[in-house]
Amino acid sequence: MPECLAHMDEGIGRVSKNFPDLPVQEVVLTRLLLLVGGNLLAELERNLKPHGLNDSDFRTLMMIYASPTGSATPTELCEYAQQGPTNMTRIANALVKAGLITRAPSAEDRRRIVLSITAAGKRMVRKILPPLFPNVHGAFASLSASDKRTLDRLLRRIAVNIDSITQPDTGP
Repeated sequence: MPECLAHMDEGIGRVSKNFPDLPVQEVVLTRLLLLVGGNLLAELERNLKPHGLNDSDFRTLMMIYASPTGSATPTELCEYAQQGPTNMTRIANALVKAGLITRAPSAEDRRRIVLSITAAGKRMVRKILPPLFPNVHGAFASLSASDKRTLDRLLRRIAVNIDSITQPDTGP
């Protein structure tokens, strides 16, 4: 990894010579976030593969598992999983086929679909999560509790900033 980071810094340095207005620090931070996120995702996917799941399937299953009722609508899941309706349909189909969730019309509004976790889905979550804990701890092992709180606060601020620049203007 140190070699990869050095290569990244050198490349950004060379690009900045051709683009003097390049926001170097922000580009470095963006690349670091993407590198870290990509590595975390690759490790998660590696751990999920033996269970027949990928990240989007697992995130969706976890959102349903974590909901107060153990259920959610596809629309809610699209919003929180950052997935489009077509992909959410694919995810729901895969989870239903695996017996991890059910799909049924809402009792309040039969036009709405509700996805609910099954007993098998709950067992799958209990099986998958604990083996992930050591890697999660390891990824942050060199950070103090204060560092982690600071990182959490800063990443949340960046998330809000990104949201504000990517949302369509709905002004008058």
